[in-house]
Amino acid sequence: MLAILGGVIFEIAPINVTSIEHSSDARYAEKPIMGRRPPLEFIGDGAETFGLTVKLLPYEFGGLDGLANLAAMRKSGIAQYFMRGDGTPMGWFVIEKVSEKSSYLSAQGIGRVVDVDISIKRADTPTGSDFFASIMGML
Repeated sequence: MLAILGGVIFEIAPINVTSIEHSSDARYAEKPIMGRRPPLEFIGDGAETFGLTVKLLPYEFGGLDGLANLAAMRKSGIAQYFMRGDGTPMGWFVIEKVSEKSSYLSAQGIGRVVDVDISIKRADTPTGSDFFASIMGML
């Protein structure tokens, strides 16, 4: 297993994560002072995002159902639990964007190779019905 996002398990096949990009930042308030550089006051963590690059080979291994699950999770707007393949919990994230590019199209118009980019952003832990909906998506 390479990673898990909600109910989608990324493995070598059928859904292969080929790279992961991580970005986080901090927020600062500037306080203007005459004649010198403004001091910065740390006011907290900023956005934290991950970008997952995924490759599917639908005719050899399948994986289109996982792509449909990602679309459904994105449309729901409910935070999903993200865990790295070594078991490290990364926390709760919303799916901001899923983009796909199909190449080497078959006679049915389905790509023999489908490249997918997934953008996720850290969110608060879901509460109430959102929490149970996200857990049910993981089962």
